[in-house]
Amino acid sequence: MFTTAFLDLPPLTTAGGQVTLPGSKSISNRVLLLSALCLGSTTLHDLLESDDTRVMLQALRTLGCSVEHDGTRVAIGGLGGQLVQRQGDLFLGNAGTAMRPLTAALAVLGGDFELRGVPRMHERPIGDLVDALRQLGCSIDYLGQPGYPPLHIGTPALALDRPIPVRGDVSSQFLTALLMALPLVAQRDIVIDVQGELISKPYIAITLNLLARFGVEVRRDDWSRFTIPAGSQLRSPGDLHVEADASSASYFIALGAIAHNNSQALRINGVGADSIQGDIRFIDAARQMGAQIDSGPNWLEVSGPDARSAGGLRPIDLDCNHIPDAAMTLAVMALYANGTSTLRNIASWRVKETDRIAAMTTELRKFGAVVEEGSDFIRVTPPASAADWRAASVDTYDDHRMAMCLSLAAFNPAGVPVRIRDPQCVAKTYPDYFETLFSVAQTPLKRIPVICIDGPTASGKGTLAAELAKRLGYHFLDSGALYRITALAATRAELPLDTDGEAAIAALVTTLDIRFDDGQILLGTENVSDLVRTEAMGMNASRVSSLPQVRNALIDLQHAAQRLPGLVADGRDMGTVIFPQAPLKVFLTASAARRAERRHKQLISKGFSATLSGLRADLEARDARDSTRSTAPLKPAQDARALDNSDLTVNASVDQVLHWWNGMQPFRDGVT
Repeated sequence: MFTTAFLDLPPLTTAGGQVTLPGSKSISNRVLLLSALCLGSTTLHDLLESDDTRVMLQALRTLGCSVEHDGTRVAIGGLGGQLVQRQGDLFLGNAGTAMRPLTAALAVLGGDFELRGVPRMHERPIGDLVDALRQLGCSIDYLGQPGYPPLHIGTPALALDRPIPVRGDVSSQFLTALLMALPLVAQRDIVIDVQGELISKPYIAITLNLLARFGVEVRRDDWSRFTIPAGSQLRSPGDLHVEADASSASYFIALGAIAHNNSQALRINGVGADSIQGDIRFIDAARQMGAQIDSGPNWLEVSGPDARSAGGLRPIDLDCNHIPDAAMTLAVMALYANGTSTLRNIASWRVKETDRIAAMTTELRKFGAVVEEGSDFIRVTPPASAADWRAASVDTYDDHRMAMCLSLAAFNPAGVPVRIRDPQCVAKTYPDYFETLFSVAQTPLKRIPVICIDGPTASGKGTLAAELAKRLGYHFLDSGALYRITALAATRAELPLDTDGEAAIAALVTTLDIRFDDGQILLGTENVSDLVRTEAMGMNASRVSSLPQVRNALIDLQHAAQRLPGLVADGRDMGTVIFPQAPLKVFLTASAARRAERRHKQLISKGFSATLSGLRADLEARDARDSTRSTAPLKPAQDARALDNSDLTVNASVDQVLHWWNGMQPFRDGVT
């Protein structure tokens, strides 16, 4: 997951290959709570790992549930409808699928509980659910603004002899919460009457389907009255597999339509057209816009409009009440349509993780679209031509779906980049979303940005480059380590580190399995970080780097590091030889005396003995050798920016390079 302040998406062109989706959020949190409330133990497979499921799992532990968590497999010991802990403070983040159902379940069971969330959760309405629960005798108090969390829940005096009215036109989660909680106290038939039009009916269908899996068959009279039969009891189904998330599928369905590769469809694994999730009906809307979609058991394959359909996607005018979450993806698809699209009946967008109608209107306008918003609709007219598209730095409002939807704008016909602020907000439902996107996105190599950090030994270029890559979310190439590992492998193979061993060392390079993983340098499965950082290995690396055949053998390996979303490469010839077209090249310098001091501190901290005078002499000798060698001598690229960090901290050096980088970007708001 990207934890950077922002993530720059370079211009992307096509997409192809396969993705496997994470488990459904809607199903995951429902089955977690049902597993906790039921009689018996339940093992859940393919559970979504995300912020929303983490807060639900922590809440269940607080309530006394036994939880065994192993990746996407979770075993829950059911409470049989009886709480072990009747007092506690529950923090539920911004997870409506945790806050609403837990409120109802705890209110009917009773106790002494406080339920809180992030500030945005305290702005999301819950009053209609609380009103319904109070009418049946539950004790619930607002701890802040009436109608909104946080809440205090006490001991109820239940009266279940009359139908329970609940509004259905604000959030379907209110009805879901009642349906999941009331089987706990169903000594008699319990009737729920829905007031007003029920929105998001497919989400209620998910709830009814899962309740049936746990042994409770709710009777439904159209979508206006629901009856929980007397004697209902939640019973474990034993094992339950969580279907992949259909809402998350919408991003890749859209991607296959707007960025199709003529020679390769985009395959989505984990969900098919027969999904129980309502958002799978997004495929109907995508087809209306021109997407070609095939489906089989647990998979979809998507490509773009038929070649006979000129002008890209078709505009759409659609009532989206049945797919409120996935409809957000349609708003971004509308940027690629050949006319104006209108999404209607989406008032629920305004009470989600953010006011999604207002947010989507604001952000789509940044790309050059003409957008009109109403109380329950959004109308999008795409940029008139490729020349009218604008590069944009978009806000995500701590809303996972805003980040994922807006990323699709990087496939724009103008070839302009997109900056996603706060990309880690996707952790709510799809922590690895951007990694998955990059695994199938395709673009010419020249569009993948590279920042080169060159400089002499001990100038701090590796430290600077690693920190810069971390802040940008880019890959990091430590070219010096490649030469050090090559020298280590050659030494172990007892090869001479000169022209006599040149051909053999070059051949050896092609067999090496070298990886950089979370600060570690790996040769195969061996962590060689400390071994390659010795002074002796540094001298050996300098020797092998002067061998032309060895340098050529390592070039392909270095070029392969240029991957989405970008690369920071450090070395001595990154900007002059390996990546001469890099948009930003930095030549890092520091005095020999200061470099010797830094290296001395580094070696002493690792238990190696060294003298300042000896280190300085070694550095000056290496500088002379590196700058006078015939192959790729150490020198700044003609367009490199010089940075003397003799008196700068690492953070100050990184800030300077970031300032240069941001100044080169086309985003109107400049530096982030």
